[in-house]
Amino acid sequence: MTETRTSDRTATLFDASSLGGLRLPNRVVMAPMTRVRSEDRGLATASMAAYYAQRASAGLIVSEGIQPNRVGQSNPGTPGLHTDEQTASWRQVTSAVHTNGGRIFAQIMHGGRISHPDTTGMRPVGPSAVAARDARVFTPGGLRPAPVPRALSTEEAAAEALSYAAAAERAIDAGFDGVELHGANGYLIGQFLSSNANLRTDAYGGSVEGRIRFAVEAVAATVEAVGAERVGIRLSPGAGIWDAIDEDVPGLYGALLAALAPIGPAYVHLEATADEPTLLGLRRAWPGTLIVNPSDPQSPVPADRKAAEHWLDLGADLVSFGRAFIANPDLVERLRADLPLEEADRSFYYQGGDTGYLTYPPFRY
Repeated sequence: MTETRTSDRTATLFDASSLGGLRLPNRVVMAPMTRVRSEDRGLATASMAAYYAQRASAGLIVSEGIQPNRVGQSNPGTPGLHTDEQTASWRQVTSAVHTNGGRIFAQIMHGGRISHPDTTGMRPVGPSAVAARDARVFTPGGLRPAPVPRALSTEEAAAEALSYAAAAERAIDAGFDGVELHGANGYLIGQFLSSNANLRTDAYGGSVEGRIRFAVEAVAATVEAVGAERVGIRLSPGAGIWDAIDEDVPGLYGALLAALAPIGPAYVHLEATADEPTLLGLRRAWPGTLIVNPSDPQSPVPADRKAAEHWLDLGADLVSFGRAFIANPDLVERLRADLPLEEADRSFYYQGGDTGYLTYPPFRY
């Protein structure tokens, strides 16, 4: 592993930075957030193009999760990157963001066992035939108990790891500046990392080396497909979301970062789902660019400027904001001027339509 980076304590949230081959005008990242506004065939829409373009002042936008294949779809109303029609539909989004001066990565998200046949017409897949306990998943007919997934064979697991790379190639063709693999929040990569979702005894399970293998292969394949400077991965150490429980978080994620370092992805994106000493240990373990999302996704309190500056002081290179961007399309300028932030109406998070999506106006300065 290369020498660990140290904090640039003179950096501010509004200083320019570099990421791979991109020059970012500030260190504010728009975090990926599911908004279920896609067309029925998983197509991006004109409203989605307007939504992301409104937020193009972010140093980097990471899109909502985009499924790499049909079985990888977690929720109804989410977009895909596995057909020519889907790929073409994203060009209006990337063009709108670029026209407004922004940069955008596509988040590639395979739901694994967090899906339902009513959504995809297929039985969900996972590392093992173990359902998420006490979990109810979204379907076109409402919430349903999480089904028992079909365990992937060794050969199928290897193929699903390659699905991220195939989607990444489509993303670049659609005009995205890069991709982020969704390894957080209990979806397929996180399920392989988990000790209770992954009960395998083959090369993809058992030891820490086995449980990180799927993530490492997915990143390596994607780097080979589109270039290291265009690839990141998001992780949520110890989060336990969707009943994907991690054992020995420092050891597991330290081993994963050590295995990813020689592959050289552009960044690692950590959610603040572990205690601060653990996260600082992972900062020391990762020699490359680190994005930190200071707000635990299970906390009702979104990240703010104070939390962002705290993590810059602790060694983060970039800081991501999620929910704050929903009601504040001009979040960067609001943070810069210490202006009050609007609060989003949660009832419109996943309801479809433009209300609560495109209807938050910028602040009148």
